[in-house]
Amino acid sequence: MLQNLNAQNFKAHAAVICSNLFLACNYNLVKTISPNFIGPFALNALRVGISLALFWTIWCFGDTRAGFAKKDWLRFILCALTGVVINQLLFIKGLTLTSTIHASLLILVTPLIVTFFAFWVLKERFTIHVAIGLALGVSGAVFLILQRETSNTATNYLLGDILVITNAIAYSLYFILVKPLMARYTPMHIMQWMFTIGFFSMLPVGWRQMTEINTDLFRGIHLIALVFICVFGTFLAYYFNIYGIQRLGASITGTYIYTQPVFAVSIAIIFLDEQINWQKIAAAVLIFAGVFLVNLKRNKT
Repeated sequence: MLQNLNAQNFKAHAAVICSNLFLACNYNLVKTISPNFIGPFALNALRVGISLALFWTIWCFGDTRAGFAKKDWLRFILCALTGVVINQLLFIKGLTLTSTIHASLLILVTPLIVTFFAFWVLKERFTIHVAIGLALGVSGAVFLILQRETSNTATNYLLGDILVITNAIAYSLYFILVKPLMARYTPMHIMQWMFTIGFFSMLPVGWRQMTEINTDLFRGIHLIALVFICVFGTFLAYYFNIYGIQRLGASITGTYIYTQPVFAVSIAIIFLDEQINWQKIAAAVLIFAGVFLVNLKRNKT
């Protein structure tokens, strides 16, 4: 029995690592096809729509519980808007404007923003350690955003960075909003309805760009990138993350987000010829230090 438990934990850890690796690949693959071959809003509608179909397919062969209580409908809508629609639309659009390195580092401010909302909304205890952590993390993000750079993979650093930060704010709100639902529904059940509501909310935004897709311009590499983003970088990334939450818990699963920039930056340097400099290293150190202090103190309390 102990061997089976260890095997299950190993599978869960492996699944979460793969989830973050797939998400890191997204940073680079998105820039391969968007916005030149497919608009960012159209790409989002496709990836959410395909993932939705796959989630409902799994439901047909698994959990037969399909609905949710009437008292929860508004919270499900808000979770879908913040966790899927606003989050994904702003992230992909921002990623097409800024560099992979900037986006992957700035996404790490999500735990800091979650901490801030936890103190503000949930009235958690505020300490000097948390204050220092927040100050360090925010300083690192601001320092990175204010850097004036030129790159073949980025057309508007400032706007792209701002959209990525706004995406992190929306996703942090989602973490606060979804907490009561996690006590009443399984993670898979929540994802199933979040993607359902999110897709139909996102479709009007992405429909025009979907009609403008010129498939004649697509080559094999572009099709492979699109399939990977939709299946591996969205559906399997979310599915493996859910599996990790069920087996390991949200806290342990959440710590693996710190592997994303390591994967994403490595891929960007090798394949996109993006450059790392002392400013980016300094910003990364500040952000990592801030997140470490915040999570270290919260884990002890």
